[in-house]
Amino acid sequence: MGTQKSDEQPGATGRRALLGAAVLGAGGAVLGLPGTARAGEDRHGGGVKSLPVPTIIGHRGASGYRPEHTLGSYQLALDLGAHIVEAGDLVPTKDGHIVCRHEPEIGGTTDVADHPEFADRKTTKLLDGVSVTGWFTEDFTLAELKTLRAIERIPANRPHNTLYNGRWEIPTFEEVLKWQDEQTRKRGRQVWIYPETKHPTYFRKLGLGLEERVAKLLRKYGKDGKNAPVILQSFEPTSIQRLNKLVGNPLVVLLSSATSRPWDFVETGDPRTVADLITPKGLKEIAGYAQGIGPTLDLVIPKDANGNLTTPTTLVADAHKAGLILHPYTMRNENPFLPAEYRKGTDADAYGDVFGAYRTYFATGIDGVFTDNPDTGLLARQDFVNG
Repeated sequence: MGTQKSDEQPGATGRRALLGAAVLGAGGAVLGLPGTARAGEDRHGGGVKSLPVPTIIGHRGASGYRPEHTLGSYQLALDLGAHIVEAGDLVPTKDGHIVCRHEPEIGGTTDVADHPEFADRKTTKLLDGVSVTGWFTEDFTLAELKTLRAIERIPANRPHNTLYNGRWEIPTFEEVLKWQDEQTRKRGRQVWIYPETKHPTYFRKLGLGLEERVAKLLRKYGKDGKNAPVILQSFEPTSIQRLNKLVGNPLVVLLSSATSRPWDFVETGDPRTVADLITPKGLKEIAGYAQGIGPTLDLVIPKDANGNLTTPTTLVADAHKAGLILHPYTMRNENPFLPAEYRKGTDADAYGDVFGAYRTYFATGIDGVFTDNPDTGLLARQDFVNG
């Protein structure tokens, strides 16, 4: 997930390097918790309805513990028991391959700055109306990107993750699809992934349309049907509409802050904001081409000026009435990312009372949640399911 998200906050210093008690054994199966169904169990005829509720989604893998969007992060998310792995945020290369990066700008997530041969690739571009300086995937061939290695994106919050800097390369989406099949065989259960098309309007104008390339790969691996274990998401509704015509996969529209406008709306002059999309009328329209929404948690429970939670909105009930599932983003263990009342101590990057926060959000009736810490999410889910 990307720059549209309102849950990205600047880091401070320090972090507790506790993995929690949910680390699994070598088998890596979903935690055998009372009242917890295994991901992939056919509870209601297959597809997304077969997933446990609430669903725990490993945000960019297990990015609380490993550099995000690496096979190491994805693998750990499965080992910790995530029901779905968000693998990955999809961006194209110069030669038309699809790779997994948080953003097309890779200065913050790879060691590209340490490669003198690519120094002249550093540039400034206008990305969805924002001036961004760095190195961009669309200016590199896949072979060139494969010479780079991933690094921790928010080292100020997660200095312990820098231990793994340089260990993993940038995965392609095709490699992820192969990895998914391999892990499904090894674990004896269906592994689910939840990729996102990033900045699709931006890339389409560059002649690097994402949707057709993604659909081609899904068809190649037989993962383009309505019950396929691949949920596709995007912040741009027209990207989801385009995918709806190309594949049968479950589709989710991501929603940022209420006052924001999807970039495809900006480009086409559509005056609507996210606030318009989350009205009963807007949700009914989304349900015509998608199966779910991925709202920021603030759309489920707003915060006041001090960062404390207020009264839940009607979004969950309204979305369910429209037949949509809700997978909000993003739960993180560290204080800076939690509502003010769930922060603990004076260390800005210590772990707060994240279990209390999960309990409050689960109580709204959400169908699942993205989390950087799948083990913590599963323990919170256990508490919630067991009352």
